[in-house]
Amino acid sequence: MSGNFGSPAHSEYPNPENESAFNYDWAVPAQPQPSPFEFTVNAQAIPVPGDPLATSIGSVNAKVPIPRSAQASSWISSGRVSRACENCRDQKIKCSGHRPACHRCQDAGVSCSYGDRKKEKMLKQLQELTARVETLDALLRNLYPRLDASSAQQVDQTLSELGPNTELGKGNTPALLTTPSTNIPYLRILSSRANPSPGALFPGIGDCSEEDFDGDKKVQAMGFVGEHSEMSWLYRLKRGLDDDSSKATKQTPMRPSMSSVNYFQDDSDILALGDIDIDLTCRPPQHIANRLVDAYFQFVNPTFPIIGKAIFLNQYRSFYANPNVRPGKRWIAVLNLVFAIATRHSLLIDQPQPDCDDHRTYFARACKLSVETSLLGQPDLQQAQVEGLAGFYLLSVGQVNKSWRIVGTAIRSAVTMGLHIRSESDSITHLAKELRYRIWWALFMLDIVLCEMTGRPPSTEDIFCTTPLPVPFPEEDFWDERVVQLISDQETRSALFTSLLFDIPASPKENPTLKSSARDEPGKGKEEDTRNQTRTAIPTPNTSLYFLYVLDLACLLREAINIIYAPGSTRQSWHEVEAAISTLNNHADNWLSRLPPSFHFTTLGTTQPFLQQRANLAFRFYSTKLIILQPCVRRLFQLRQEVSSPGTVCDQMAAICVHVAGQMLNLLPGETDFTWLYGVAPWWCIVHNIMQSITILLTELSTRAHPSTTPVADITYQISKGIRWLKDISSKDPCSQRAWHVCMGIISRHGSKFEFYDPVL
Repeated sequence: MSGNFGSPAHSEYPNPENESAFNYDWAVPAQPQPSPFEFTVNAQAIPVPGDPLATSIGSVNAKVPIPRSAQASSWISSGRVSRACENCRDQKIKCSGHRPACHRCQDAGVSCSYGDRKKEKMLKQLQELTARVETLDALLRNLYPRLDASSAQQVDQTLSELGPNTELGKGNTPALLTTPSTNIPYLRILSSRANPSPGALFPGIGDCSEEDFDGDKKVQAMGFVGEHSEMSWLYRLKRGLDDDSSKATKQTPMRPSMSSVNYFQDDSDILALGDIDIDLTCRPPQHIANRLVDAYFQFVNPTFPIIGKAIFLNQYRSFYANPNVRPGKRWIAVLNLVFAIATRHSLLIDQPQPDCDDHRTYFARACKLSVETSLLGQPDLQQAQVEGLAGFYLLSVGQVNKSWRIVGTAIRSAVTMGLHIRSESDSITHLAKELRYRIWWALFMLDIVLCEMTGRPPSTEDIFCTTPLPVPFPEEDFWDERVVQLISDQETRSALFTSLLFDIPASPKENPTLKSSARDEPGKGKEEDTRNQTRTAIPTPNTSLYFLYVLDLACLLREAINIIYAPGSTRQSWHEVEAAISTLNNHADNWLSRLPPSFHFTTLGTTQPFLQQRANLAFRFYSTKLIILQPCVRRLFQLRQEVSSPGTVCDQMAAICVHVAGQMLNLLPGETDFTWLYGVAPWWCIVHNIMQSITILLTELSTRAHPSTTPVADITYQISKGIRWLKDISSKDPCSQRAWHVCMGIISRHGSKFEFYDPVL
């Protein structure tokens, strides 16, 4: 057939894609063209096989042209075009390339369109998808604060799977985040300071510092103070009042330093360890040591169980009973820190121990025993305990900045030993694991207290922590069969925590068939019965159950600090912050509703059971509420001279905050009672709690209170009560004396503006 029809390389068919081969116009005007489905063949022009003339005829007319169109065309191709129209491309015919319509489409009377190229199509599609992502991102950011816990967690998980190179995680797009413990959503704004969001909370506050921490000794000793510390609130109030007074007198205001409202003792060298002659082998008589150890486990250990009571007491008795016992330096350091804390407390309640070293001597001895191991040695459990106890002692004497630093070291030591994650080691008994869990949570609790006092970020993040919460049973019950089952079974443990902390029935869904078959197996039925009994067992009120609820509230406080006071949150819109404040306030109220009746603190008597635990829960709860609601009070203070109203939600939250501040001061007896203060209240941070309430009430008084009204009279009375307590405590605590001077300085200078006058002060 190749001989009859010619080689393809020499084909005479016109190529529609090659203009050089297309020199023949099939549509000739003035001549009728046959239909594309009907064509006439000249028999003489077709070679017949075997005909001697086939070769010559085939060379003259070897192919028969078939017209592609039956319609006449009046155009002549002018060369190859850069783009064909859609119709010509679909029919695979030559296009003239004319715009807006090619000649073939004009002749056929059809619409002509030129589609986008592949690159243009991809670019257009990318632009459409980008616009769609931006629209959905804006919608998600608007809906995110209203999502429930499970929906918020699902959104966070999906966004985390997208990775850092997605549109949601790049540039100035806010990244939606939430924290695992309470699943409260919040926005971390990644934009630069030069581009704050419209309606930002407090632009320029919280994300920068105005202090030179290396140039001023007082500022250096105080260190950085964050926005959730009452010292920062008091400093903003003092500056605002001073600015108003300077504007009234047309003077340039003098800007004081943050250290002007600092009432802690870090700038005072009250320890002077180098001046104390230390005998490392000295110890108090056993009867005095017994009173000190008992005082420690009564007034400190329930809230900060840094050391296990049962194990420590056995070691302590053996140490005093057998003079040949030679424990390690770290254990001796732990013992001296226990003595130091208890001696400090005994001085506050007017019960000095005769023939006993000063608390500074005990602390200095502990430091010298542990300084070598703390700097160069490998951390262990006792080292973490030494650092945690040292941090608490420094807190009790007002050295808050030093305390915060050494507690951070203790947490690092604990993380080094893996105390922040659940242990599955077969070489550690379940009871030992439980005691290690308590060490971790005790350090966590101490860190949260220092975090709110200094205004600094928490040293722990729950996203990296899997340590189970401590079981709500005292150490004395750790050998009980049900408690052992609870400690060793993670499912049962989680079910109990759920029933206690979330008001959800802890009844797991079980398959009846599997349950019956398990009972048929030897030993399985008894084990299942024990597990079910443990699940339904509600622990009786005890100090361990109290510690569980304190931790639950501390976790909520950490979330509030991360959501409201993180530097990025200052660029959120006020609507977003307001929604977060409302949600967090509801979480705090829900915590109070779950509190067992044995720990309710609406009224604090003198003979109630767990009176110390009730008082601590009350102060912790009110302090948490003040930190959550304080931005509303500050916003009203900043807008007090503006006509625009911040909104009813802000007004309501500010009113709740003022009410909570009054409730905290109402916890104090009418007359100063040192026995109640240092035997019932949280004596290690009571001045901090009083200053929180006084600052909120002073801010309210200078913002929107109207003189000579009943609310103003109530607020004035509460402020006077708090300040009188500070004055009376000054005889025992230098921090209280400084706090009293700070408050009196503000009242003496600006009290006349809101008719604050109390002759007792």
